[in-house]
Amino acid sequence: MKKVLVIGIGAGNPDHVTVQAINALNEVDVFFVMEKGKEKDELVRLRKEICDRYIGNKLYRIIEAPDPPRDRHSDSYESAVGSWHEHRATLYERLIGEELSDGQCGAFLVWGDPSLYDSTLRIIERIIARGVVTFEYEVIPGISSIQALAAKHRIALNRIGKSIHITTGRKLAEGLPNNIDDVVVMLDTDCAFKNISEAATVIYWGAYLGTEDEILVSGNLRELMEDIERIRREAKERKGWIMDTYLLRRTNS
Repeated sequence: MKKVLVIGIGAGNPDHVTVQAINALNEVDVFFVMEKGKEKDELVRLRKEICDRYIGNKLYRIIEAPDPPRDRHSDSYESAVGSWHEHRATLYERLIGEELSDGQCGAFLVWGDPSLYDSTLRIIERIIARGVVTFEYEVIPGISSIQALAAKHRIALNRIGKSIHITTGRKLAEGLPNNIDDVVVMLDTDCAFKNISEAATVIYWGAYLGTEDEILVSGNLRELMEDIERIRREAKERKGWIMDTYLLRRTNS
């Protein structure tokens, strides 16, 4: 039986890799790495560095494949993502079928944690449902960018007796939830925080968390939103990509 591991490797710092993940890395015969374009070559390099650092004498292969593009101009977000997942499933299915022999272990290295705004588990389940390739799989948790953000800003995400809400920039554009005062935002390509008009809102923002390029900003949202937008734009122009996360916190309740 083939085996596939979905391994969370943290938010960018190799020290985020857990002991459980290190043990899992040393089981792997073949790593499947998705190329996301030249501007994101650094993400592939960091994955390779983690393998070099933590894998002992075991021989392994790294198979790189171009990640199928997602239609970002579709009128239906759900339809575009569903189509993208289908293309990814076809690719992953072929890689597992052709590059992994019976009895071998393959792995996908997931940025952060596989349970949080990552498609790998959905795609693996889609492949299993097809029944073309047979394998078992296991998930290894990782440190998410949310955990890294809270640690770097030295804050707890929740306040006493309060809830937290985790969402995306696309959903934040619809406004802050009425009954939740602490909102974590991921995947915000359009700086949706600019639409928040409440004066008593604090932002804890971080980009490239855990890496040598890490940027941290915190303070009153109204006072900082233009600065953060500029910092974000300049960083993306410099590196060609950006991953950022932030917490919005109402302070008048």
